[in-house]
Amino acid sequence: MSKFRTLVLLAVGVTLGAGGVYLYARYSHELERLVFSTPVVERSILYYRDPSGAPYWSATPKKDASGRDYLPVYDDAEAALEPVEHAVQPSKLEKGERKILYYRNPMGLPDISPVPKKDSMGMDFIPVYEDEEVDGSATVKVSLDKIQRTGVRTEKVGPRSVLRSVRAVGTVDHDESLLTVVTMRSDGFIEKLFVDKTGQHVSEGEPLFRVYSPQIQQAQTDLIVAMRAQGRNTGRDADKALSGAIRRLKNLDVPDSRIEEIRKNGENPRTLDWLSPATGDVIEKKVINGQRVMAGDELYRIADHNRVWVIADVAEAEIGALEIGTRATVTLRSDPAEPLEGEVTLIYPVLKSETRTVPVRIELANPKLRLKPMMYADVVFRVGIGDAPVIAVPMSAVIDSGSRRSVLVARSEGRFEPREVKLGRQGQGYVEVTEGLTEGEEIVTSANFLIDAESNLKAALQAFTQPEPPQ
Repeated sequence: MSKFRTLVLLAVGVTLGAGGVYLYARYSHELERLVFSTPVVERSILYYRDPSGAPYWSATPKKDASGRDYLPVYDDAEAALEPVEHAVQPSKLEKGERKILYYRNPMGLPDISPVPKKDSMGMDFIPVYEDEEVDGSATVKVSLDKIQRTGVRTEKVGPRSVLRSVRAVGTVDHDESLLTVVTMRSDGFIEKLFVDKTGQHVSEGEPLFRVYSPQIQQAQTDLIVAMRAQGRNTGRDADKALSGAIRRLKNLDVPDSRIEEIRKNGENPRTLDWLSPATGDVIEKKVINGQRVMAGDELYRIADHNRVWVIADVAEAEIGALEIGTRATVTLRSDPAEPLEGEVTLIYPVLKSETRTVPVRIELANPKLRLKPMMYADVVFRVGIGDAPVIAVPMSAVIDSGSRRSVLVARSEGRFEPREVKLGRQGQGYVEVTEGLTEGEEIVTSANFLIDAESNLKAALQAFTQPEPPQ
């Protein structure tokens, strides 16, 4: 009985095994078709880029300076910029929907071709259509969503007054035209000082000192003798003698009041009170009681401080922006709340070699005597006031590569044209454009460096030096 059961089980097992083999043989082909029939899509590598994001590319695998592998860029990867459009289907070209001017290098290199071709990496040259070229210059196209994400802002070019501020440090000084020196034209002896302190204020006609002068004494005697001679003889000789005596006293700078006093009284005073010739402050005093003075010695120096100068030292690089009449704001460090307004009256013809600065003079009224000589002042020159408006753009719009300066001119549908410009004066965030732009054009004022980096603007700018495309 047990043998029979064993035989039955063995027979059943063989039957099931045979059925499994039959089913595997029947459906294995179908299973293989399902598993392996899905096609494998191969991705084409366009080029390799720097792993750090720097604008470096390679046609073959390589490593950077740190030993990191360059990253492959596939043909199905999203490109940051869209200056490249895929080749137009032949059917479209045959229909004449868009006219192709020429073909350009896909990597932005300065290489163009009149017919379709491939570069050294096997990439197709990109067609440049008639409606893509603006005034014959290369353009860069950026998708509208990227423009919004990067915060690109534009502004229309228009006339503007470019105001520039030139700053300098100045020093208050005496107005040299209001300085007076007190001297005598004869020898004498000081018997009394009426003004005996430096800094003392004096008025014109006020006595400064009392002096005895033998020469003045002799001239007064001659006047008295001539007067007496004229009284005895009214001839021409007597008149000449009197006139000569009066002339000698005037030559000795004796005041008219003393001459009239002598002619009226007929007396010869021994001393003379010397009067101040000007109103102002005594800034130098070089005389004391009892001193003997010689003809021509400087006894006092008087300065009128109702008008003063501010001498500002302007840097050598800034002096070209200033001219006679340039407006300036002077702020005293002792009184910063009340700035004073003036203008340039003189640009000195000599440069200070020690500081590489040029002195510039500003004249200021000083009725309240706030300005005191040797005070420091901060001076701001306002350059450009009154000039006609000029074509100017924000300084943020200018891309300076060192050898050339350019701006991005906004075109329709996210296209930007790099335009080389020549710049002039600048101030208050704007710079004058002397060549390269016209009024009404729209330029990029922000995020232009992002466009520059993303579009390899240097390559686009090379189009300026390229020959005209073939017709």
